[in-house]
Amino acid sequence: MLKQPKILVAMGSQSDWPTMEHCAGLLQEFSVAHETHIISAHRTPDRVDAICRRLNDGEFSLAIAGAGGAAHLAGAVAARTTAPVIGVPIAGLLQGFDSLLSTVQMPSGIPVATVSVGAAGAKNAALLAISIAAVGNADLRQKLADYRARLAQQVPLTPQSLVNAA
Repeated sequence: MLKQPKILVAMGSQSDWPTMEHCAGLLQEFSVAHETHIISAHRTPDRVDAICRRLNDGEFSLAIAGAGGAAHLAGAVAARTTAPVIGVPIAGLLQGFDSLLSTVQMPSGIPVATVSVGAAGAKNAALLAISIAAVGNADLRQKLADYRARLAQQVPLTPQSLVNAA
C-alpha cells in the first residue's frame, strides 16, 4: 500500500501566517495531511533541529518553509534534510525582494525550490508539493487535474467590457 503524503508547513514567525494560510488552505482543499509550525532559523534553532529530525525520520514527505526578511528558514531546513524543500518568500519591508533573494540564492548542493513572493507563492508552493506527492499517487494526480480544469473554466473567452458592450 502506498504511503499517504504528509507535508510540513513551516514559517519563521506568527506574522507569516496571513501568507502561509493560503498554502495550508490548499493542502486542506486537496485533503493532504499537513502540520504547521513556527520555527525561526535564527531565534528557535532547537525547534528547527527537532522538526528536521521528524522530516528525516520520514514523518513528512517534504517541507514548505515561508519566511520574510533574511528568509533563511528554507535553507536551514534544506541543510538538515535530503527531503524536498520549497521556499516561500514573505513580503516585508522591501516588498519581499529581500526574502526572494535570500531564499533563491542557495549554494550548490543544497537546493530549495523557490516560488513567488506572497500569497500567490504560498498557493503555488502547496500546488508544487501536491505535484511532487502525486508522482506516486493517482488520486492526487486526478485532484490536481480537476483543480486545473476548474481554473481554466474561470477564464472568460473575451474581456467582460466587450461582452457587455455588444
